[in-house]
Amino acid sequence: MKLIIQTLPTYFVEEDQILTALFDEGMDILHINKPDSEPLYMERLLSLIPAKMYGKIVIHQNYYLKKEHDLKGIHIDNPDEPVPDGFKKHITRSTNRISDLKEFKKQCDYVLLHSLFDSLHDDVKASLTPEEIHEANHKGLIDKHVYALGGMSLETVQQAKDMGFGGVVICGDLWNRFSIQHEINFHELISHFRKLKKATN
Repeated sequence: MKLIIQTLPTYFVEEDQILTALFDEGMDILHINKPDSEPLYMERLLSLIPAKMYGKIVIHQNYYLKKEHDLKGIHIDNPDEPVPDGFKKHITRSTNRISDLKEFKKQCDYVLLHSLFDSLHDDVKASLTPEEIHEANHKGLIDKHVYALGGMSLETVQQAKDMGFGGVVICGDLWNRFSIQHEINFHELISHFRKLKKATN
């Protein structure tokens, strides 16, 4: 099972240090998702991460940076948005509609399906029922190319495996272990990542 780590929507001082440490711990895929922020900030964050890690980074905005930094790929959050011209390799998408899965799997390396559970870092609520997920799995719509997104945690990884997902996207369950206002030590966050990595192996 694949493990994707997604960034918080806001930038913070220690972010590049933590991301680099996570790569050193074996993070395979990082999704940088910073909606409503200036491209300059994403450029700066990338400049602070070792270039050897770029092949493991997928960006949700500022797609031009994919080519400038030779990043892994781009991610399209809006299921109704077409694939941008000129992008053919490593495109991923999000949707909360099971009806999108068949077509999106043809277009993309993997699809993020949300939301299975209530978000752990904002007020987004679950939008899919276990019954809908099981039916989609039975029809072959959920497979190794579909990853679970939304409220995913160490405690729900096994549920996602049992539902047939090929991966999980972790955000709040990891970042909630570090206070961006009060802490400089991120040992607890790294320790939790190790547990997540072990659970998804």
